[in-house]
Amino acid sequence: MTDSNLTELLPEATKKLALDALQDLKAEDIVVIDVRDRASFTDHMIIASGRSSRQVNSIAQAVIEAAKNTGNPALGVEGEDVGEWVLVDLGDVIVHVMLPDVRRFYELEKLWGEELAKIS
Repeated sequence: MTDSNLTELLPEATKKLALDALQDLKAEDIVVIDVRDRASFTDHMIIASGRSSRQVNSIAQAVIEAAKNTGNPALGVEGEDVGEWVLVDLGDVIVHVMLPDVRRFYELEKLWGEELAKIS
């Protein structure tokens, strides 16, 4: 396998790792947005909801732990102190875990002009 093939697989593997963690902790309304043609800082954004601040934090922590267990720790985490919206930066993938009201208010899916393709 060439280095370019490996580079192409990494974002997909990171995306799968994040999706698996989200689904394991029962995140709701999971949406994946491919932003490669619109952003230079990441390949995919994943947006998901949790029913409470506690669940939002637990879901985000599961994503962080899953990445750490593969030897690729999160580059940054924001919002854990409040738990309404936690952003986990995995480099090729940015995961947003939000309370439903916060998600409706910020409308990230609409901001990125994505036709919604829900995972769950």
